[in-house]
Amino acid sequence: MEKTLETIEQEVITCRKCPRLVEWREEVARVKRKAYRDQEYCGKPVPGFGDPDARILVLGLAPGAHGSNRTGRMFTGDGSGNFLYPALFRAGFANKPDAMAIGDGMVLKDVFISAVCRCAPPANKPTREEIFNCLPWLASEMQALSHLQGVVVLGKIALDGLLNMPAFAELPKKQFPFGHDRFYETPAGLPWILCSYHPSLQNTQTGRLTEDMFDQIWQKAKGYLK
Repeated sequence: MEKTLETIEQEVITCRKCPRLVEWREEVARVKRKAYRDQEYCGKPVPGFGDPDARILVLGLAPGAHGSNRTGRMFTGDGSGNFLYPALFRAGFANKPDAMAIGDGMVLKDVFISAVCRCAPPANKPTREEIFNCLPWLASEMQALSHLQGVVVLGKIALDGLLNMPAFAELPKKQFPFGHDRFYETPAGLPWILCSYHPSLQNTQTGRLTEDMFDQIWQKAKGYLK
């Protein structure tokens, strides 16, 4: 029997399968960044967030140590989220541009945001084993999204994680190289894939990913919907 998104969320936040990530996420939550010293960090795995009727899945890499690991919500409270949510708002996928914390009134329409790794990893680099430990959560979320048509992958690691899921196992991975604005049709029963650079500060502050480039991704994603 397929699990509901609510059930998956409750199971995700109790996961302790990867000792290195458990230790790191909890240490960060205990020590805190000076700017957030007066805040309570979540320090737990982060479940997906968004519209249960979403036709688009937005797939990232992992929670930021002082972003999602602090707020408990995907892409919330850090530089990546400060670039992503305004873009979703401009495209009509979000009711407002600012995502600061759970309970801030953010509502997503037609998109659900998740990641291939649910715990903040040291240096933003989860191991291959850690990603594989997490992929069953993503598979469960995708099964629960009954209207899903496509996935917007944010970065190469997100694409690799998606293609390593059992449902995609028979696809020839060499035919799906990562590149910004690359679009891939998939066999019947699988969602299409649209690739984008990750909205990390490393990409947005250097101009590798601009607002115009990101806006074009979301307009194209809307255009692929049926």
